[in-house]
Amino acid sequence: MVGERILIVEDDPAMLRGLLDNFKNKGYSVSSAKDGDQGLEAALNEKPDLIVLDIMLPRMNGYEICRILREEKLDMPIIMLTAKGEESDIVLGLNIGADDYVTKPFSIRELLARAHALLRRRKQEEITAVSFGDFELNLCSRKLLKRGVEVFLTPREFGLLAFLARHAGRAFTRSQILKGVWGYSIFVNERSVDRCVATLRKKIEDDPCQPCFLKTVREIGYRFDIPSF
Repeated sequence: MVGERILIVEDDPAMLRGLLDNFKNKGYSVSSAKDGDQGLEAALNEKPDLIVLDIMLPRMNGYEICRILREEKLDMPIIMLTAKGEESDIVLGLNIGADDYVTKPFSIRELLARAHALLRRRKQEEITAVSFGDFELNLCSRKLLKRGVEVFLTPREFGLLAFLARHAGRAFTRSQILKGVWGYSIFVNERSVDRCVATLRKKIEDDPCQPCFLKTVREIGYRFDIPSF
């Protein structure tokens, strides 16, 4: 990851200085902006590999910056910093295109780890298979194998599992999942996501009531985890 370009948009001088020092110490090339207007201009001109974006900024807030960048088809990962920690703020950020969030006060080690994970996933341009537990999900053949034996999945179950597994560790709202798996349709709603999650858990979890892989993120949606053990 050394040399990858990070843009930090933060108006608090002490926090900005700490973030700059820590990211530079990890070998990243780092630039910064102290208000929303400067942050948007820097993001559009520099096109960094990742943006650390405070929500509460002078002149233009982080939500608006994120929305404009996604409208411009810029897909660099965005980590939002929020002082509130309220689920509604987090959901709004995720829905307009943020990839992750960290609530102030936060551990700098956690923020660096999240940034590293997002950059690593972005580099995996052609993921053809995802392994988790006893399973291997083959994205080319559209098959799920458990110890070499195929597990039957409906097309929608496969689509949901593939969508979440490609972005392991990232939390998605139900509306994001609907858009990514179902597409736009007047015939489905967010309850369709919950029903599909429930049937999928019965096929991949030892205990669907205490899932190991397909986790519920309270008041937000779902996240796919691949345990390290």
